[in-house]
Amino acid sequence: MSTDSADTTEAETEAILEPELPILDAHHHLWNRSSHGAGQYLLDDLRADTASGHNVVRTVFVECHAEYRREGPAHMRPVGEVEFVAAIAEASSARAVAEGGAEIGAIVGNADLALGDAVAEVLEAEAEAGQGRFRGVRHNTAFDPNPMGNNSARAGMMGEDTFRAGVRRLGAMGFSYDAMCFHHQLSELADLARACPEVTIVANHFGIPIAGGPYRGKADEVRAVWQAGITDLASAPNVVMKLGALIRPLTGDRWDKRGRTASSAEVVEAWGSEVRFCLDAFGPSRCLFESNFPVDKPCVGYVALWNAFKLLAAGCSADEKRDLFHDTAARAYQLPTLAG
Repeated sequence: MSTDSADTTEAETEAILEPELPILDAHHHLWNRSSHGAGQYLLDDLRADTASGHNVVRTVFVECHAEYRREGPAHMRPVGEVEFVAAIAEASSARAVAEGGAEIGAIVGNADLALGDAVAEVLEAEAEAGQGRFRGVRHNTAFDPNPMGNNSARAGMMGEDTFRAGVRRLGAMGFSYDAMCFHHQLSELADLARACPEVTIVANHFGIPIAGGPYRGKADEVRAVWQAGITDLASAPNVVMKLGALIRPLTGDRWDKRGRTASSAEVVEAWGSEVRFCLDAFGPSRCLFESNFPVDKPCVGYVALWNAFKLLAAGCSADEKRDLFHDTAARAYQLPTLAG
């Protein structure tokens, strides 16, 4: 059974904009129903989405705590997820050769960076398990005094000496760090980036400006804190920004609960100012688009989502679009870039 989604709307039947533009989808997940209650999302599901009209040539899998090992030392259990995805990635490459379409080009796994230098053991095992596709680690540091279901991180984590030692070890071994934190933590992430200038840091999901819980109805306050954090973060040249994860606009509206998916025009209206702010702060050469599928699938269809990104990039040059849709992600995850 595939992931459940909202009712079909005209948003899912939009004409494809700029259908030849190559896309590297920089952020998606894979899982079995046994791992996530939302329903399985595996290679057939991913290929159905990436083959829905846009020219998606490669993708990047990002950790989601799927298929961890059930035995052995706790710190080594995330290696199971890389093994799981590497097998699917091999199949994706074979099908891309035989049938065309996108292949999974890179894998971002999980490791406890608070292990410090000792995290090398995990990274070595994940690199072997990744069969040449392992590119880095995401360690969730998103923390808010109001838990809102997030219980995996702790306050001040990014400033801890052992955590920073783990990030440095990650970079020394040639891997990148996918950072996940909330809008009010962006300056903490900027401090981490400045302390680890040799490490490529990929900031996830716009820096997650929170719209729900205690922040509902406070969009202007959230936006002001977020903008200050984005400006600070952009001053660190080793950081690139992922633009995506559109589940809840700053209005607080729950697109996943309204029974229909968003059109590209709605995405542009809801998120246009944030996208433009990030583009101004980082520049297209340090921004990359992501689908965050299947997490975002109940909110917006794959066609409408990438149409929205193309509308938001309409004023960019051909070179800037090449960066936004493909090459920034390719550089961050050590994949082939497009010919200029």
